[in-house]
Amino acid sequence: MPLKHILLAILVAASYGFAFVAIQAGVGEIPPLLLTGYRFFFAAVPLVFFVGRSDVGAHWLIAYGMMQGVVMFGLLFVAISLGAPAGLASIVVQMQVFFTILISAVLFGERPGPAQIAGAAVALAGIGLIGWSRVESAPLMPFLLVLVSAAAWGTANVIAKAAKPKKMLPFVLWSSLAAPVPLFVLSAIFEGTTFGLPPHLPSLIGFGSIAFLAWPTTVFAFTAWVFLLRKYPAAMVTPFALLIPVFGMGSTALVFGERLGPQAALGSLLIFFGLMINIFGPRIIRLRPRRF
Repeated sequence: MPLKHILLAILVAASYGFAFVAIQAGVGEIPPLLLTGYRFFFAAVPLVFFVGRSDVGAHWLIAYGMMQGVVMFGLLFVAISLGAPAGLASIVVQMQVFFTILISAVLFGERPGPAQIAGAAVALAGIGLIGWSRVESAPLMPFLLVLVSAAAWGTANVIAKAAKPKKMLPFVLWSSLAAPVPLFVLSAIFEGTTFGLPPHLPSLIGFGSIAFLAWPTTVFAFTAWVFLLRKYPAAMVTPFALLIPVFGMGSTALVFGERLGPQAALGSLLIFFGLMINIFGPRIIRLRPRRF
């Protein structure tokens, strides 16, 4: 991967990481499913009318928009609104790396190497430790919702890879149109809102949250992420998500003073270490001198 694409992947990770501050701030004012719907509505409108039609079929656009917008982000926003610390969520959701590799292996024959399997085992141990800490200290449901959200992200990555869009921005914008209506309906059912309308006028913080989630995080980061997934193997691209919790946990600690308990902190380190093994393990194996 050339340097410019490495820098692009890092910038995408930063956008995703800082988004957890915007999510935490946004769900404090706007019901989470409604906020998710606003995110994708304003990501698509009005830009979708100026970029031309996507070059992939409507079924791919709907599948990606529903999985990424409704399932993945809908569950993530709900989990944070229910008490999942945003910084912790930023690292647990990175289990999407291993879900992506697993699903890609099943569907595309991209077999994971020994380092990827070892990394997944270490990360799963971290997930188990965090789950144990949540049982003892806080409700388990928000943590489980983040984990399901990670699986949905991995599925969305594979959908984007299978769709093979040649034009990334139209793909992201048109697929974003699939998310708002289902999210507004779900919000009306489960959050008691009027279809697409907030319960009260958001503050500047609420508007800022929507704007950041819609444009830097969705329009830019999604477009760049799909571009990288299409150009390179999933096992090469998705490990850059390792940087998302660095930006996410750092920014939420700075803005909200968020701190993790000992078990959750250790579990987070194990997930981080598992991702490190996934990234650097294959290179170490290739560089290791062979014995004859």
